[in-house]
Amino acid sequence: MKKALIIITLFVFTHLFSQEKNELKTTFSGFVETYYSYDFNQPITDVKLPFMYNYNRHNEFTINIGLLRAKVEYENTYAVVSLQSGTYVEDNYANEKIKYLNEAYVGLYLDPFKKHSFEVGILPSYIGFESATTGSNLTLTRSILAENSPYFMTGIKYNYKPSEKWNFAAFLTNGWQRINKAQKDVAPSIGNQIIYKTSANSTFNWSTFAGKEFNGMDFSMRYFSNLYFDKKWNDKWRTIAGFDYGLQDLSSSNSASASWLSSVFIAQYSINPKWQTAFRTEYYLDTKNVIIASNDEFKTLGFSLNFDYLPNSKVKFRTEARYFDSKNEVFVKGSDFVNSNFYLTTSLSFEF
Repeated sequence: MKKALIIITLFVFTHLFSQEKNELKTTFSGFVETYYSYDFNQPITDVKLPFMYNYNRHNEFTINIGLLRAKVEYENTYAVVSLQSGTYVEDNYANEKIKYLNEAYVGLYLDPFKKHSFEVGILPSYIGFESATTGSNLTLTRSILAENSPYFMTGIKYNYKPSEKWNFAAFLTNGWQRINKAQKDVAPSIGNQIIYKTSANSTFNWSTFAGKEFNGMDFSMRYFSNLYFDKKWNDKWRTIAGFDYGLQDLSSSNSASASWLSSVFIAQYSINPKWQTAFRTEYYLDTKNVIIASNDEFKTLGFSLNFDYLPNSKVKFRTEARYFDSKNEVFVKGSDFVNSNFYLTTSLSFEF
């Protein structure tokens, strides 16, 4: 009798477990951010600065990004689709045929411990520490470094996570922030990411990219490296230090090349659970205008200071003052070129 009872119990448990295991699990999330920005250079063009792609409208109340995300999980597979709209989309997806998909990919775990996985489709970028949504960023606006490296990639990602401390990923993509491949006979780009968590509050990241990109005449090799260290020191202080270096061949027929680099340091201080502030200093050097199209060599130093009010865990009200100073006159004021730029931005966001 006992044996029969044990067998029946095991049968029922196994049946219930398998039913639960085979069920579809669906989760929804979203983000919407409104903003207003005033540029004291008073630009007359549609965008404030040609090398910035967020909050880039002057003297206008508008939406930076509205995002609705769905994730479906079934056994060892999952799929993610995110719909988007806003000025972020207008500026970052101007050359894309598919504009309103922020993410669209399918993932597969290759082992029961979820150490190995594949993802295929439109993926969030593996480069940098600032995302398109402001919730996880220490500052309101994005660094020049982040604005001029990819926010998204399209291709294949292989991920290996051997432990809580280490994560390794390899990528095969359509290129530098592309959904549609620009030229069909160009080989896919490759990349890698290494994440090392020295502790629960410290992260070291190294990401690389190599592939052919347009240099103004034809497609030639681009090599890129991104490093950053993110450290939460205590309940009050958190810092991020980042450094980018890139190299682009100027032609596919000769060995001439040009490089660019950028560094950034951000310190955030939590005054109390409702108030935060952050200071940023950054530098961007692109003398050959590989990444930033300008009338002169781009050698720009930047500073910003923001204050954030968090009425609850879902809402952020943020205000930021930002100043750029360039060695050359690369900013526009009226009909003149000047070497500085100052603007204020405020945003109200809701995340669920």
